[in-house]
Amino acid sequence: MRLRADRESCISGGRCMATLPEVFDQDDEGLVVVLTPEPAPEHHDKAREAAYLCPARAIDITERPSPR
Repeated sequence: MRLRADRESCISGGRCMATLPEVFDQDDEGLVVVLTPEPAPEHHDKAREAAYLCPARAIDITERPSPR
């Protein structure tokens, strides 16, 4: 999984940071900051939830195929 945030779309809702503070933060202006663009597998479900909860849809997730 790879995460990207569109800071120009961000409306400072803070739901991403509240859902997964290990991966998301906000800067001094309240805009999203991705701390861990490739989160650990145990954070994938919460990262998807954070993207879903974002009112501006500012979080993009690229899923990678599982290695076999």
